[in-house]
Amino acid sequence: MFESLSTRLQDVFKSLRGEARLTEATVDVALREIRLALLEADVNFRVVKAFIERVRVKAVGDEVLKSLTPDQHVVRIVRDEMLALFGDTTGGLPPVPKTPRVVLMLGLQGSGKTTSSAKLARLLAKQGRHAMLVSTDVRRPAAIQQLSVLAGQIGARVHDPAGELDPVVRAKGALVETKNLGFDTLIVDTAGRLHIDDDLMGELEAIKAAVEPTDLLYVADAMTGQDAVKSAGEFHHRVGTTGVVLTKMDGDARGGAALSVVGVVGVPIAFVGMGERPQDFEAFQADRLVSRMLGMGDVLSLIERAEEAIDDESRERLQSKTRLDDFTLEDFRDQLRTIKKMGPLEQVLGMIPGLGNLKQLNEQRAQIDDGQLARVEAIINSMTAGERRNHAILNGSRRKRIAKGSGTKVEDVNRLLKQFVEMRKMLKTMTGMTQGRKGRQRMMGMLRGMR
Repeated sequence: MFESLSTRLQDVFKSLRGEARLTEATVDVALREIRLALLEADVNFRVVKAFIERVRVKAVGDEVLKSLTPDQHVVRIVRDEMLALFGDTTGGLPPVPKTPRVVLMLGLQGSGKTTSSAKLARLLAKQGRHAMLVSTDVRRPAAIQQLSVLAGQIGARVHDPAGELDPVVRAKGALVETKNLGFDTLIVDTAGRLHIDDDLMGELEAIKAAVEPTDLLYVADAMTGQDAVKSAGEFHHRVGTTGVVLTKMDGDARGGAALSVVGVVGVPIAFVGMGERPQDFEAFQADRLVSRMLGMGDVLSLIERAEEAIDDESRERLQSKTRLDDFTLEDFRDQLRTIKKMGPLEQVLGMIPGLGNLKQLNEQRAQIDDGQLARVEAIINSMTAGERRNHAILNGSRRKRIAKGSGTKVEDVNRLLKQFVEMRKMLKTMTGMTQGRKGRQRMMGMLRGMR
């Protein structure tokens, strides 16, 4: 996410670290690079112009020009101004007194409305809410069935009257059932449409009038950049959206839509989709996104994902084994599986301060991806139970057998065992999440070993 933009910005900040003092000329050079980075990231040019001017005014102030740490001051200014691009509103659904709450999901075809509807229902369930789902997309083949399948995966209720193909009637019926069954939220998945299609827009307005939604969320594919922002603006002008859901954020290396949408459309980003899994959907939090964009990591999101992936019993068992120096290859395999539950490894690394720049990692020959985790797990699975519990018995002949059974080389098995021993040492000395240079070096060494 935002890899190209993040790399460009960090290169700018790195160039400033070599300056003992900033001058207006130095600031101009840095701002020119930042402007080009933002434009290449497909940020709206008006947003870029206003952003650069605000940063310039603050960056040429006496406090920065005379500072002993000018690069840190500039990073702080850029961070503050990026946060300002998203406004003062927080992500998610704002509190409303109306019950049941009605959320209307709208947007272009293929933007991810149906998937986002199911993901939103799951997220609300985690918050103690009870959501009903209904599809009013009667034109796209299997659209109604798709929502039912997704809802079944997360355990959500779907209103699907057999044979009813009137979108307005389906929405009305769902609202009645939501009230009768005591659900507190109704999520209405609408058909994809263009804002220039008057017939379909008229249908949308009829659905809106029938259910009186509290929230109208425009679902936009972040990878389409400014086209998504423009379409969101047109829908807002026509039906009055209250928020934006940006999908496929994990595949958007530029980030232009996210940085532009609030300033251009005038409505906040409510949620972001970060992947294909039901849990890859979260309320938008500007401070965390900006921190990751500037290479500062996102420790809070990392902790939240870890807490969701690791139950209390597993956490206590790991702590006990660590204290007793009884951490085995079986435990190592369990931790790898936990990491995979937290999401794609690229996303997890992006949340760790100092490890977010994957281009830099590749330059250091880290070569880390989810496939390598699978190979490590295959090696451990090729061992006997006794070998997994006591790695010390793994002699040369055993290692050859394990390599053959896992489809790897003996060198891969040796590398894994070496890194496992290093991890045991690290866990023995760690009392919490290790910060600082030595901790990062050890982590880098361990990750390099998973090639």
